[in-house]
Amino acid sequence: MTESWTSDRRPSLAGRLARLGFTHAARAERLLAEAERDGAGPGDALLDALGGTADPDLALDGLLRLLPAAGGELRAVLAAEPGTRERLTAVLGVSAALGDHLARHPDHWRVLRDGVAGPLGSPRADLLAAVGADPAAPEPVALGEDALVALRVAYRRRLLALAGRDLIGAADVAEVAAELADLAAAALEAGLAVARAEVPGHEACRLAVIGMGKCGGRELNYVSDVDVVFVAEARDGQDEDAALRTATRLASAMMRACSATTEEGALWEVDAALRPEGRSGPLVRTLASHRAYYERWAKTWEFQALLKARPVAGDADLGARYLDTITPIVWKAGEGEGFVEDVQDMRRRVEADLNQRTADSERQLKLGPGGLRDVEFAVQLLQLVHGRADETLRSPTTLDALADLSRGGYVARDDAAALASAYRFLRRVEHLVQLHRLRRTHLVPDDEAGLRRLGRALGLRTDPVGEFTALWRRHAREVRRIHEKLFYRPLLRAVARLPGEEARLTPEAARVRLEALGYADPAGALRHIEALTAGVSRRAAIQRTLLPVMLGWFADAPDPDAGLLGFRQVSDALGTTPWYLRLLRDEVTVAERMAWVLGSSRYATDLLLRAPEAVALLGSDTGLAPRPQEALRTEALAAVRRHREGGGDRPAEEAAGVVRALRRRELFRVAVADLLGLVDVREVGEALTGISAVTVEAALQVAVNKIEMESRGPLPTRVAVVAMGRFGGHELGYGSDADVMFVHDPLPGADERAAGRAAHAVAEELRRLLALPAPDPPLVIDPNLRPEGRQGPLVRTLASYAAYYARWSEPWEAQALLRADPMIGDPGLCERFRALIDPVRWPEDGIGEDAVRQIRRLKARMESERLPRGVERRLHTKLGPGGLADVEWVAQLLQLRYAHEVPALRTTRTLDALDAAVKARLLDAEDAEILAEAWCMATRVRGALMLVRGRASDLLPTEHHRERSSVARVLGYPGTGDLLEDYRRHARRARTVVDRVFYGAE
Repeated sequence: MTESWTSDRRPSLAGRLARLGFTHAARAERLLAEAERDGAGPGDALLDALGGTADPDLALDGLLRLLPAAGGELRAVLAAEPGTRERLTAVLGVSAALGDHLARHPDHWRVLRDGVAGPLGSPRADLLAAVGADPAAPEPVALGEDALVALRVAYRRRLLALAGRDLIGAADVAEVAAELADLAAAALEAGLAVARAEVPGHEACRLAVIGMGKCGGRELNYVSDVDVVFVAEARDGQDEDAALRTATRLASAMMRACSATTEEGALWEVDAALRPEGRSGPLVRTLASHRAYYERWAKTWEFQALLKARPVAGDADLGARYLDTITPIVWKAGEGEGFVEDVQDMRRRVEADLNQRTADSERQLKLGPGGLRDVEFAVQLLQLVHGRADETLRSPTTLDALADLSRGGYVARDDAAALASAYRFLRRVEHLVQLHRLRRTHLVPDDEAGLRRLGRALGLRTDPVGEFTALWRRHAREVRRIHEKLFYRPLLRAVARLPGEEARLTPEAARVRLEALGYADPAGALRHIEALTAGVSRRAAIQRTLLPVMLGWFADAPDPDAGLLGFRQVSDALGTTPWYLRLLRDEVTVAERMAWVLGSSRYATDLLLRAPEAVALLGSDTGLAPRPQEALRTEALAAVRRHREGGGDRPAEEAAGVVRALRRRELFRVAVADLLGLVDVREVGEALTGISAVTVEAALQVAVNKIEMESRGPLPTRVAVVAMGRFGGHELGYGSDADVMFVHDPLPGADERAAGRAAHAVAEELRRLLALPAPDPPLVIDPNLRPEGRQGPLVRTLASYAAYYARWSEPWEAQALLRADPMIGDPGLCERFRALIDPVRWPEDGIGEDAVRQIRRLKARMESERLPRGVERRLHTKLGPGGLADVEWVAQLLQLRYAHEVPALRTTRTLDALDAAVKARLLDAEDAEILAEAWCMATRVRGALMLVRGRASDLLPTEHHRERSSVARVLGYPGTGDLLEDYRRHARRARTVVDRVFYGAE
């Protein structure tokens, strides 16, 4: 013992241990003193080696257990062989499990000696010999007792040798992963030998074990499920069914041999879930059965799994024939009809998984954001897309495939290097985490000691925890950043003619990739990309930065081609505006929302193209909240006043243009909020109604100003506009006309004829101003709900309305007045008109049975006559069964019958009327809920149709695939079938209520 170990020098020993990195220096000092008394204390060189390990305290514990059991030979070797000393202490400082193994099998330290690459012989021969099987036999059979224990001991001896080389940097991550996969293959072969000993008549069949996943790709972890697929065939003269039953028993016994728990623990689980039909399918199939399944039924993700398939055990000839059969099918998968949709769905599932990960998933090395799965998925997807035409891209190993993709120009060289570096780092950390207890885990420790052990194992000694955490997060961020753009950046180089010698995608390869991402016109998309990125201007440089990510966002939208085209058009319109590209570059929310809006909605895109500066609204939820009607009214009327006072050649037209521009901006605000799910059905209806009301009121004021200017005097009458139909119900849609009635009341002393002519001139001018050709969507003023319809006068006096309703009014006109809201124009006249119509629409004692029958007959006639010919009635959102009209007529019949005695029913809004009917116990709450849900569903569908198509429609699309799927996506449904099923369910339930409540059916 050296002088430094004497009792009077203990303070210096404790300090030395602390400086060497021992966390519990006092405990370590005590253990060393006890070992010295027993004659098993380590010397200074060994103590220094312990201080260089990831966890000196753990390494000391393992060493002090091993030294007495291993005897003097180990002590002498450790003193004489620095390499052996380094490997042994490195293993003990990382892996408590391998320390336990060495304590049970102290002679295994010899596999860590200098000059010993590992146990003699190949892994296959070594592990077969361990179970008593002859490695040279065509079908080795285990003979020894306790074969499972012997298999585990031999397996861990080789694992120990590999860990020794791994932890001192003598083998890199790829080499370690490949050796682990080969070791697993050898264990499967030994497990199959054990199975043959258990299954009588095993000679009747040939069985091949196909490695999948990381085992097949030769990139296995220290502890991982081993994914396999089994293929079998009967030997000559044997019955195939019987042979398959035997093969199934063999496969099951082999899986047990590897996964069973013994006194030496288990190896790992053997997982056959990647077989055809998954866990529901047979465990073993013939080669013909495999081929038939993959040719007819397999999904794209199953072909993705087959990228890594490789025979690893069993009949080598059968395994080779399996690979020869399946490989061509894998690379033809991209020609299938659903390939593009499957690729998109796979990408979306990964993104959705990322978005739904819990806080704990931030510690995930495999599935967390920027984790191993991000790299592997992106590489495999690019292989599926481009490997059809380029056979150099078919490596089953992630790092090799990534290098091949980079060499071929499919991935940028810098991106590939960054991904490879991050992947190696993450795999190294994963190995270290699993080595500690030899348990299957992908979680970074959340305790200080675990993080410290990881950091020191990676050579980070100044601040192991802080340095490791920062390095890990940096790699994860880089992986996530590159993963998001990986599909898109090379597309730019294919067309942008950027300087540099790096290989680029060929036009054909770029076309293939765009097709795989869902672009219907790849050639057109490439032209847009080229136009946006060509040149050396700052604008082109920013576009080259933006587009790799935005192309992915367009691909996630229902119509990527429309999104990219719209982006080019908006960029052309605003390209010289300093704030535009800067906003997109610096505000990721704006760019992402813009991509979704442009790729989802023709309506919103048209609005944005006519007022591109509205893109600034996309920056926040607050900016997209519908503005209060009073604020809009103030802005619009102020603009009208400015144009009246400022003169101009055509003041009326100019003022109307400003008002319509305001409407255009506000429609865009509401449409985007709707597309992003920031507003519900009621809020959309209220907002659109408010916008239209302000537009009509401002146009009315412009019209009055013009008529007064032409007549050189004030208007001789008061004018009001009565909102009718959906307008009056505050339930306007994007494509709704504005149903109105015009009313005027001559001023005292005014000539009634002159007043009538003036009021008529104002109404016609209002309609003309709002019908002028302009870039905004038209607001059609429809006055046909007025008394006598098209045959009646456009404008009536208040007295004329009173006389008409007193003498000629029909029940349907009283019903129409239920949604009348006099809200525009002279306030006093609006109130007098309201007082006039209230007794008509809410008659005292309600309507009689004759009127009820008349309304029911009218409704039935509408259902049979007003539906367009040839349309599917059940899919008509307005007039079809369970559609808008059904629900609205139920509410209106209840109002006509009971509003005189239930004040809450005196509303123009459908849903409010249903709520009031429930509170008054006129309608069952469940029935009201069914009707309200159907009404909201139909309203949402109509709104989505307008947003997607840019044209109004009442019919759910059934033929046009892209349009149908776009509507479904905008409404949040995973597929068109889900939308149709949900709509039909709501409509069917609502119609049942309508038949009972409206028609009186039992």
